[in-house]
Amino acid sequence: MSDEVVRVRAEPLEPAFAEALATWAERLGLACDGEADFALQLGAQGLQLLQLGPDSPGPVRVDFVEGAVAHRRKFGGGSGQMIAKAVGVQPGVRPRVLDATAGLGRDAFVLASLGCDMTLIERQPLIAALLEDGLTRGRLDPETAPIVARMQLLQANAIERMRAWAGEPPQVIYLDPMFPHRDKSALVKKEMRLFRPLVGDDQDAPALLEAALALASHRVVVKRPRKAPVVEGPKPSYALEGKSSRYDIYPKKKL
Repeated sequence: MSDEVVRVRAEPLEPAFAEALATWAERLGLACDGEADFALQLGAQGLQLLQLGPDSPGPVRVDFVEGAVAHRRKFGGGSGQMIAKAVGVQPGVRPRVLDATAGLGRDAFVLASLGCDMTLIERQPLIAALLEDGLTRGRLDPETAPIVARMQLLQANAIERMRAWAGEPPQVIYLDPMFPHRDKSALVKKEMRLFRPLVGDDQDAPALLEAALALASHRVVVKRPRKAPVVEGPKPSYALEGKSSRYDIYPKKKL
């Protein structure tokens, strides 16, 4: 997590959204005026986070209905995608997956769209709020509602939650720790610029991996930039490598 104190204020984009945004502000402990580095805004397109100042990369929101996520759902390659192979999606097998570093939920949505039951953990409250809002709007669309129904969000510290897990463990745990991603897409670069002041780099990635290996019943998958070192700790048994990303696989038993 970042050690910097980041100031965030709540701003309705139109007066009609002031009351709903005030509820979010109370939940998140945000002021509604004053100097700030970020603004949490609410408008017709939902909740969004904007970095203030002349170098702002623009607002970020979660949208499972339209845009890049919808395009990937329709044309992304289905169960042939590398992430699907990494978590063990195969004919007749749709593992229960815990995404312990959910972020904006894109990877979890892809896996849910393929039929996996997903639990998402996001520890940064503002990012979790964006994700919660996106899931709420996703439930209102007939195409995405059945997918979002397979996604359960927890706002929590993933390491603590995994160590104190009660009930049936997830078959697969998926980790994507913050790292200087080499992905060249404008979308990812924009989000990395926005989120780094809020979350920093995951200095506790080794502890995340340790907790995941202790909990998962079948395998742990760690997403990394293609040329990044493996997370400190036990070495993966094998990896799947793409153009910009790599999936390090830690199998425990066959799915």
